[in-house]
Amino acid sequence: MFDPKMEILVKTKRKIEVDMRVQLTRLVLLCSAIVLSQAARAESWQVTTGAQSPDKAVQALAFLPNEIWIHAGDSITWTFPVPEPHTVTFLTAGQVRPSAVAGCPGTTASGSSFDGSVCENSGRISTVGTTYTLTFPEPGNYRLVCLVHVNMTGIVHVLSAGLPLPHDQDFYNNQASNQQHDLLHDRDRGLGEREGANSHAHDHSIITGTGELVSTTGGIQSVSVMRFMQPSITIHAGETVEWDSSDVSGHTITFGQEPPNVTPATPPSANVSVDPDGARHAVIRSTSDSVHSGFIAQAGHERTGVPQAPAGVTQFRVTFTTPGTYPYICAFHIYVPSTTN
Repeated sequence: MFDPKMEILVKTKRKIEVDMRVQLTRLVLLCSAIVLSQAARAESWQVTTGAQSPDKAVQALAFLPNEIWIHAGDSITWTFPVPEPHTVTFLTAGQVRPSAVAGCPGTTASGSSFDGSVCENSGRISTVGTTYTLTFPEPGNYRLVCLVHVNMTGIVHVLSAGLPLPHDQDFYNNQASNQQHDLLHDRDRGLGEREGANSHAHDHSIITGTGELVSTTGGIQSVSVMRFMQPSITIHAGETVEWDSSDVSGHTITFGQEPPNVTPATPPSANVSVDPDGARHAVIRSTSDSVHSGFIAQAGHERTGVPQAPAGVTQFRVTFTTPGTYPYICAFHIYVPSTTN
């Protein structure tokens, strides 16, 4: 027997099922639209890696700026405008810092992503105009380092998509410009005056670069004058010249043939000895002699939880027995050669 009430109930049930399907479809479409909208809003931020004076003598060893806030899903592109080598490197928490040669290990292609689980490394870049890009998919605070320069660090703050950012790209552009100016123009005159030829000739000493550190909320920036401060000096045969390094980056004093593929770990040449005070010393008897000082730099920073660092080698001496002109270079920063007469 036909029951009209039952027919109404069936129709009502079917209508509810249809309405539920429609609402579920709308919800899926809405969620998809939100995801696509967030992806479309992902931004690419711009940062500079290093800067230099017009004559290349003064090098800002810094990420400019070295602190930036972005959203998860955004990317950062670092531009390398100078020939001084740098790396863009993100190590994992607790990872032992590797050398610039080894990488973290190796290098990671530009366009990769970093979430803190695996290290990412641009490799040693010294070609002007090169860029390196990383995307940051997960919120977190990620420390940025240069493996070439221990006093060059920064931080990237990655916030969830719904949180407001404190600054825009224009702010970071202005901050980078101001930091670059302050580093290269030595506002506090901590680098001192660059001295002319033949200064300090009376005591036969040559200042081998100078530099200083600057601390910011994002990390450490440094600046170096990468020059032999007395580009020429005249002495008598039989006398000794001493090179003194007060720089934060380290240099070599190299006469004649330089070692192949020189790195900070490259040892001094076999004709270099060590004086009682720890300074390295060589004797040059001919303008055709080759001498390599090895890396001349301050000792590494003292830090709790790491082995005591040995004393750094900051002096190098050469005794010249024969009259002549002796050109020399820094094997790392071959900007302007110097001579000893």
